[in-house]
Amino acid sequence: MSRRVVRQSKFRHVFGQAAKADQAYEDIRVSKVTWDSSFCAVNPKFLAIIVEAGGGGAFIVLSLAKTGRVDKNHPLVTGHTAPVLDIDWCPHNDNVIASASDDTTIMVWQIPDYTPVRNITEPIITLEGHSKRVGILSWHPTARNVLLSAGGDNMIIIWNVGTGEVLLSLDDMHPDVIHSVCWNSNGSLLATTCKDKTLRIIDPRKGQVVANNFEEPVALQEMDTSNGVLLPFYDPDSSIVYLCGKGDSSIRYFEITEEPPFVHYLNTFSSKEPQRGMGFMPKRGLDVSKCEIARFYKLHERKCEPIIMTVPRKSDLFQDDLYPDTPGPEPALEADEWLAGQDAEPVLISLREGYVPPKHRELRVTKRNILDARPPAGPRRSQSSSDAPLSQHTLETLLEEIKGLRAQVQAQEQRITALENMLCELVDGTD
Repeated sequence: MSRRVVRQSKFRHVFGQAAKADQAYEDIRVSKVTWDSSFCAVNPKFLAIIVEAGGGGAFIVLSLAKTGRVDKNHPLVTGHTAPVLDIDWCPHNDNVIASASDDTTIMVWQIPDYTPVRNITEPIITLEGHSKRVGILSWHPTARNVLLSAGGDNMIIIWNVGTGEVLLSLDDMHPDVIHSVCWNSNGSLLATTCKDKTLRIIDPRKGQVVANNFEEPVALQEMDTSNGVLLPFYDPDSSIVYLCGKGDSSIRYFEITEEPPFVHYLNTFSSKEPQRGMGFMPKRGLDVSKCEIARFYKLHERKCEPIIMTVPRKSDLFQDDLYPDTPGPEPALEADEWLAGQDAEPVLISLREGYVPPKHRELRVTKRNILDARPPAGPRRSQSSSDAPLSQHTLETLLEEIKGLRAQVQAQEQRITALENMLCELVDGTD
């Protein structure tokens, strides 16, 4: 009598479970824009969701612990003049998020640890370089302040957010609309999909396509008859890929192995309501005491619902095999080092004692001195005393005045921040 051999895997019994009702985020007007991004981004501190907004584009940022009904007057992050299409948290600073918009710009925002009392309207920096809408954003996994954007102009731009400068521009790689872009683990290569039905592997620093001939798939999996966009999420620590269909109501997950048949179906989490979008928590934001190996944030029409993936184990001890060291918040390279050709794997941290997010860290943007730029040449006029070149003494006087004004502005900003904190404490005390 033959016995069926069962494949051994610690992830065979992973199961998904929706969080309790009081752990969801209610009364959120999720964006109705027909775009293929996930509309949701999450990190160990914050949950960000693209929302409906009149007169431009906006997204809401909620403290992860602030579950329940969201105040209808909760401040938004506003500044774009057209709908926001994609958002992405910086992997090296939990208080920094980038947004891309139909208005052709990218904005980078600093989010305070406290809840502000009014809308956040001033980005740290605005990046302009695309000629059409920008629908894809992705931070570099190991280099500080390096951000990728892809737009409807079939162009990929890689920025140094710390200076606002373009590091690389890839404008002749794709003949049609770019559907998705993803970095590899050390940020040396990109994988892109395009409307021309071609998958490309690109070395961005060489400006070359290094592979795009994938004639035979290693595995073929028929999903369903739905024509909705699939949002894939891959966890390299467990080698599990999760497929979430936009407009679908399920999450299918598979384990990837190095031996044939390479892709092993594990299970499907199903619910009654379809998902409008999905956020995926970085591994350092999970609850290791509950053997949680993944957490999703599923967008409904008016709420966001956490979905927790767990390996069923009874032991209270730390499970080393489930939680290998994982990428932490420290970058391994500076932007100029990466551009010069250096590569480095992510700086890993242990989750044995759990992960505590660092306190507020400010992103400093180094902008060029406006006095370094000469004014454009205009029509020649007769020389007068007002047109005469400025003397060295006059320039030094102007610089001293500018320094004084800058110090006053900084002092007022600190005073405003202190007053906002006091107001928040008073409001929290009356709740």
